Amino acid sequence: MTIQAPWRIAVDAGGTFTDIVIADSRSRLIAVKAPSNPPNPAKGVLDGVALAASRVGLSVEQLLQGCSRFIHGSTVATNTLLEKKQAKVGLITTKGFRDFLEIRRGLRENPWDHRTPFPEVLVPRSLRVGVTGRLDASGAELEPLSYQEVLAAAEYFKSKGVEAVAVALLHSYASPQHEVEVAGILRDVWPEAWVSLSSSISPIVGEYERGSTTVVDAAVAPRIVPYLLELDASLSRLGLANRLLIMQSNGGTVSVETLRRHPVTMVLSGPAACVGGLRYYSAASGHQNLIAMEIGGTSCDVSLLYRGNTPITDAVEIAGHHASIPAVDIHTVAAGGGTIAHVDQGGMLVAGPDGAGARPGPACYGLGGGDATVTDAQLFLRRLTPGPYAGGVISLDGDPAENVIQAQIAGPLGMAPDAAAYGYLELVEQGLIHAVEKLSVERGLDPREFSLIAVGGAGPMHGASVGRKLGCRSVFVPRVAGVFCALGMLNSEIRSDFVQAVRLDLDEAAPEKLEPLFKELESKARAALEGEGIAHADRVILRQFDLQHPGQQSHITTLYTNGDVVAARAEFDARHQQLYGHLQAGSPVEIIAVRVVAVGQQPALPMPSHPLSEVPPEPVSRRKTYVDEVLKWHDTPIYEGQSLVSGQSLRGPAIIEELTTTVILGCGDVLSVDPAGNYEITFEG
Repeated sequence: MTIQAPWRIAVDAGGTFTDIVIADSRSRLIAVKAPSNPPNPAKGVLDGVALAASRVGLSVEQLLQGCSRFIHGSTVATNTLLEKKQAKVGLITTKGFRDFLEIRRGLRENPWDHRTPFPEVLVPRSLRVGVTGRLDASGAELEPLSYQEVLAAAEYFKSKGVEAVAVALLHSYASPQHEVEVAGILRDVWPEAWVSLSSSISPIVGEYERGSTTVVDAAVAPRIVPYLLELDASLSRLGLANRLLIMQSNGGTVSVETLRRHPVTMVLSGPAACVGGLRYYSAASGHQNLIAMEIGGTSCDVSLLYRGNTPITDAVEIAGHHASIPAVDIHTVAAGGGTIAHVDQGGMLVAGPDGAGARPGPACYGLGGGDATVTDAQLFLRRLTPGPYAGGVISLDGDPAENVIQAQIAGPLGMAPDAAAYGYLELVEQGLIHAVEKLSVERGLDPREFSLIAVGGAGPMHGASVGRKLGCRSVFVPRVAGVFCALGMLNSEIRSDFVQAVRLDLDEAAPEKLEPLFKELESKARAALEGEGIAHADRVILRQFDLQHPGQQSHITTLYTNGDVVAARAEFDARHQQLYGHLQAGSPVEIIAVRVVAVGQQPALPMPSHPLSEVPPEPVSRRKTYVDEVLKWHDTPIYEGQSLVSGQSLRGPAIIEELTTTVILGCGDVLSVDPAGNYEITFEG
């Protein structure tokens, strides 16, 4: 296998597998999966690069020397919090306010659940220290900062083995003065400690949101930054001439040097790469409205592209901890190939939320798993082929799958095993439908105006069925569905976000009041793009408002173009109507923050184009599979994905077996192979 320089390389390191995608100058895509190395993530990336180099017949040095762009995304930050392996953090806050982390907002996601405790906070009360010093809401000093109390806090933290200090003082969004003073004292007496300042990390109104974000930053920084610096240095030694770029939660990339200042922006590093993937397949399919449904072994991540743009939120939850950072709006549910089925005490069939994991995994893996899962149901219904799967990484055994389906689903429900297995898949897919509706219907968007992209190892198994039930225009299945996020990294832009809290009435916000605020942020934005080496012609700077009606708890971010406040108000009203089903025409609207988005445009990933074939496809075999409740067991053609070429089409029921996934077509589904070699599925009627 040969590739033509220059090429791009993306490495998406998950907890179990590391996905590597190489895109060469001829638009050829090479996808490689390698085991991850959680204890040493930098080594895991380098091992993956070595495996990819061997696949294309090059040494690691040759592969890196021919690389024009190297992008890395990782779940290290997320897993650090999920696995409770974060650094030991001390918190310095304003005296009398050290309990804001536990008070939170006093709200519960489920208002009827009064018993389930909140997750344990990242900083215990014994490591939260209040110091004298006070600013008012305008940033004016009411009481000077106590040098001695900060000094005492530093000594106390050192005695307790603290690794990082989060500083979140009252009203620091209005003035960083006191927080900067605290940082200076800490640097003088304790230079080895990591220090995170809320005025730098998240300068927004909202004591809990700002402080929690800062604590998360301090908790993950000592785990993330050293490994990124080690990886950057190792790649440079091995021949990478360009900067290592890191995927951020906002769907854009930055250099390691930039990311080390705010490592909290990496908490959704891997999944956020869906932005580049959605844009890439938007160009391939010609659709501006896309919904991505990425299903792996344990979860399903849903994201969307609407009119060519991916929604960005500024509030994410990681393991129950709040972070106010710009992030791609992704909804995740516990539904994957390893989702465990069980019948509860009331005789109801339940899917998850527990999963079988990679080991022991589903019962059919033969690794000791004893629970019935989605994969077991698919295999029992003969939609999957027994034997080696996913390139030989695992082997599927039908006997254990049949045993757990009978014992854990069919028996307790008093049903035939095939009906029970099919019913379980229907239940799981209903959960997938709700997940898609969460980001579409609940945002005022109609799934019938979208095409569904089914990706991940298990996504194409459910894509046609879910898309059909939602009424989507079509379902798109990329040939590299199993490495969707890694591919998206290759099509991502450089991006940095800047925000400043304000409080202004929109109707009274004259351009002369707003211009100084935006100019200050734009100065930071230009410096950031300059530091990333972005040419002037490739720089794009966007102005935005955070708007809300007075007293509202949530805001809507709108564009602010050419000083046009009227257009910003019109966009706010339209989005308010779409999100909440009503608008308050003529009611006051206030600006609670101004934002600047700095984008460094990168060359789009080229789209391959293959000649169209007029030769009809031929199945490699046929077997009885359980299609649905009407056809039941039906003689189904099985196609080998590698043999299908552009221009060919086929009608379901049918199964297409790819290297890392399986595409399942229902009765009446029509699959065609587009010029780029990807699959598009449409529905009769």
